[in-house]
Amino acid sequence: MNQYETVIVLTPLLSEEAAKEAIAKFTAIIKDNGAEIIAEDNWGLRKLAYPIDKKGNGFFHLTEYKSGGELINKLELELKRDERVLRFLTVRLDRHAIAYSEKKRSGAFNKKPKKEEASA
Repeated sequence: MNQYETVIVLTPLLSEEAAKEAIAKFTAIIKDNGAEIIAEDNWGLRKLAYPIDKKGNGFFHLTEYKSGGELINKLELELKRDERVLRFLTVRLDRHAIAYSEKKRSGAFNKKPKKEEASA
C-alpha cells in the first residue's frame, strides 16, 4: 500500500456547510474503498494564485491516506464529475515526504529554539 495526499479546491460560491458536505462525500469514497485516512487538514477559504473560472478564491482541503493504486482512478473520476471542484491534485508520497509530513503533524517545525542565556 502506498501513501497518497490529495488537495481539493472547491468553488467559493459554496456555503461553509456545503463545502463540508462535498469534502465528506470524497472522504467517504476514500474510506469505502478500504483506504486508511492518516490526516485531514481543512485550510478554509484561501486566495488562489491565479483566477480559475473567473474566481479568485477557493475552499482548500488536504487529505492524506494509505491505499492501493486502484482507488486513485475512482476518486479522480468522482472529482472530475463534481462541478463544485475547481481543481485537485493527488500525489504519491515517497519516504522523505512521509517523514516530513509526520514531523509537520507532530509540530516539530513550530517549536522555537531555546536561546542560550549569556552569563555576565
